[in-house]
Amino acid sequence: MGEKIDSITIKVNERDRQVPPNTMLLDLKGALHPSADLIIYNGFPISENIPLSDGDEVVFVEKGKIPDERELEYLIVARHTPGVHERVKRSTVGIAGLGGLGSQVALALTRTGVGTLILADYDVVEPSNLNRQQYFIQQIGMPKVDAIRETLEEVNPYVRVITHHTVIRPKNVKRIFGNAEIIVEAFDKAEEKAMLINAISEAMPDTCIVVASGVAGFGDSNAIKTTRFSSKIFIVGDQRSPAGPGAGLMAPRVGIAAHQQANMVLRLILGEEAEKP
Repeated sequence: MGEKIDSITIKVNERDRQVPPNTMLLDLKGALHPSADLIIYNGFPISENIPLSDGDEVVFVEKGKIPDERELEYLIVARHTPGVHERVKRSTVGIAGLGGLGSQVALALTRTGVGTLILADYDVVEPSNLNRQQYFIQQIGMPKVDAIRETLEEVNPYVRVITHHTVIRPKNVKRIFGNAEIIVEAFDKAEEKAMLINAISEAMPDTCIVVASGVAGFGDSNAIKTTRFSSKIFIVGDQRSPAGPGAGLMAPRVGIAAHQQANMVLRLILGEEAEKP
C-alpha cells in the first residue's frame, strides 16, 4: 500500500500553507477569507468549487482592499511571460518629459513592474493635454510629475517613483538620471530631443536611450516602427511626421509610439537587444 499523505502544500496569497488532501477551494475561502469577492486560482479567476492539489496557488481578493506588496505583485505578474519579472523588478528607467509619450510609457512600465522610475518634467497639466496624455480633469493645474505619480500609485503603489519638477538641461542630466540603466526621451521639440541625446551620450555613454521621432497626425499605424540608430540609441516613429500646422498630436498614434518605446525598454532590460557583431 502507498504511503498515506497527511497534507499538501499550496500557496495562499503568496504564502505557503499546509492543508489536508482534497481540500475544496470554496471551503478554504470560507475558512481563511470569507469576505473575499474574487478568487484567483493558478493565475486565473475562478468561481467553482474544486479540490486543491499540491503546488496550487490561490489568491483571495476583497474589493476595495489594497493587497499587500507580495499579493499584488503576484496578481500583476500572473500573466507575464515566465522568468521576466525578477529582472524587470531590479531595473531603473528614466523618462525625460511626461507628455503624451512619457506619461503613457510611465504607466506601461508601472504595469510591467519596473522597480524604479525616475521621472522629470517642468510642466503642469493643461486641458489641451487630455487629448493624448495620461491625465484627468481633476489633475488640471497640477505639476505633471505629481499628477503622474498619483496615477501610477493607483495602479501599483509598490513601484518606486522618483520625480524631478525641473527643466532638463545638459548640466543636470547626469544628476537626475545617473542611476538609470535606460532613458526614454519623450520631448515634443526637436532641439530638446537633440540636447538630451547629446547630453546623455557625453555624460553617460553606457546608457541606452529610446527616443521618438515622427508620431504626429493620423497616418498609417504600421509606419511607426523601432529602428536601431547606434549601439545605444533606438528611434521610435516614422521619422517624417513632426507636429506642426495641419499635423497635430493625437492619442492613437502617440499611444502606439509610447508603447513601442515601453516595449523597447523591456527588451533592453531582458537583454533582447544585445548589439549584433
